[in-house]
Amino acid sequence: QVQLVESGGGLVEAGGSLRLSCAASGSIFRFNAMGWYRQAPGKQRELVAAITSGGRTNYADSVKGRFTISRDNAKNTVYLEMNSLKPEDTAVYLCKAEVTGWAYWGQGTQVTVSS
Repeated sequence: QVQLVESGGGLVEAGGSLRLSCAASGSIFRFNAMGWYRQAPGKQRELVAAITSGGRTNYADSVKGRFTISRDNAKNTVYLEMNSLKPEDTAVYLCKAEVTGWAYWGQGTQVTVSS
């Protein structure tokens, strides 16, 4: 049973910063990739950033240069550093972990950016 627990969300003013954490139960080495997605009310879930087991990263165009994904293998945790936040970044942010043929999701953490 894989559990992913997100934390670090909250309310922040535009231009501010937050760091999200996704703690996995057990080693994250077993995952081919881990990523952060977000879903705003009335919108589809979208990829924000992902990182492979080899450390290769991928970002949505809308967050490039503002967000940074990283992983701490010793802590079995993936982070999303979010800077220069905008109101349009407001959403529930969810952590995803992928193995071949399957994906695990966390419950999500709310990020609200006020203008």
